[in-house]
Formats: sequence, C-alpha cells, structure tokens
Amino acid sequence: MISSGVAGPLGVLHLPRLWQKASLEAVGKLHPDYPGCGKGYDQMVLDGLGIDREEFLAYIKSSKPSYVQLESWVLSKKGGSLDQAAVKKLNDAIKGYIHDDGTRASICSSAGRPDDGSIKDAVNLNNLDDWATFYSAELK
Repeated sequence: MISSGVAGPLGVLHLPRLWQKASLEAVGKLHPDYPGCGKGYDQMVLDGLGIDREEFLAYIKSSKPSYVQLESWVLSKKGGSLDQAAVKKLNDAIKGYIHDDGTRASICSSAGRPDDGSIKDAVNLNNLDDWATFYSAELK
C-alpha cells in the first residue's frame, strides 16, 4: 500500500493511497482487511476536497483512471484549481491524527514491535500495520 503520508503532484496527502485502494477494490483485488473507501482518512480526503463519495467511487469503477487522470478529474470538479488553505488544513489533520492507545498497542503487537509510546501518529502506525499485513500475507 501507498502510505497515507504520500501526496501526488496536487499536494494532497493520502489521495494516492485512496486511489490505490478504491482501484484495487473496483477490480476485486484489494486485500480483505482493507476498505476500498473507509470512514477515516479516506472520508477526510473526500470531505476536504469537497468530493462526493459515491461519485468518486463510481468514477474509479467506471473509468479505472491512472493516478494522473484521477488528479485531473479532481481538478475538473474544483474548477481547475484547489483551495491551498483547504489542502493545508486537510494535510495538517492527516499528519496530526493520533490513534487511541488500544489501536496503537494492537498495531505494535501485530507488527512485533514493543509499544513504548514513541510512535503516536496514525500515518506511521498505519505504515507498520501495512508492512505487518504484507509480511504475513505475502512472505510467510
């Protein structure tokens, strides 16, 4: 999986990951542990961009766009440009999101890492979770 901490040329964090997950789900290739478009970061991105969830998913399913095509579609929905203050607010919210203690402990445990409290942000905890899931499903 692409990390939530990655942005494409538009500068929107998590949008590449959302595109990847929704695209994989649209063709039946997404790992069952992942939602194609969940209620957390996925919905935060759609809300932050002012994009309707069902319209986004229908576009992914019907058009199967490349990432560049998706960004062009987003821009077309926004009149050719994004509100940079809104993008910054969204990116700050993504970078600043902290999982609860139970989620952090569970992710660390599954990844085989002591929960010493040093990793608090959801982006890095989600990365650990992705890597542990990949390792368990693909390399063991």
